Amino acid sequence: MNTDQHIGTPWGVSVSGTASEDAVPDLARLRVAIEQTEDTPAEAFAATRRGVDRVREVLRGHGVPGAAVSTSRLNLESRWSYGESRRFLGYECTASFVVELRDLDTLETVLIDLVDAGANQVAGVEFDVRRKEELRALARAGAVAAAREKAVLYAEAAGARLGPVVHITDVDAGQTQGYRGHSSQGGGGEGDLTPGKVTVSAGVVLGFSLLDG
Repeated sequence: MNTDQHIGTPWGVSVSGTASEDAVPDLARLRVAIEQTEDTPAEAFAATRRGVDRVREVLRGHGVPGAAVSTSRLNLESRWSYGESRRFLGYECTASFVVELRDLDTLETVLIDLVDAGANQVAGVEFDVRRKEELRALARAGAVAAAREKAVLYAEAAGARLGPVVHITDVDAGQTQGYRGHSSQGGGGEGDLTPGKVTVSAGVVLGFSLLDG
């Protein structure tokens, strides 16, 4: 630690505070894709379209509304093999989409049915909560309380009294959010698809003026 540091313009005390709120996930986002390679672009598009139709039919069968399915990417490119000689394999069409699933009890069954229907790529499963803004507000209030508690401690230790807040800086909450899931250990126990907890965090920097003790 550098003991030569000094305050150029003394004004008060600046402290940081963080807080988190945990919640059990109540929705999951499935990122899946259908990839088909055919001899012509038209055939590749047609094969992929048939796969998309089958996938949407499966989702309707599970009660997933159309509004919960969003297409994120549609791509067409030529495919080649590079061995002893360069060989054209065909045109690869990929349709990627995100499915928001609110009945987590059906997650594993939906994934299996999607793969059976032609979704040959599963990019991942992201768990989330619908009341995130409410949790964020609680975490922000907790972060302010933590910062104030720290400031009071510093002020009392320095023989001063804490004055009013003169500065507030929000810390990007997007960098302080995570998901904690259960993991499988040994031969038994719960698998990776078992929801754990979503942690919504907040951080803040508060500046207070100081009053004579």
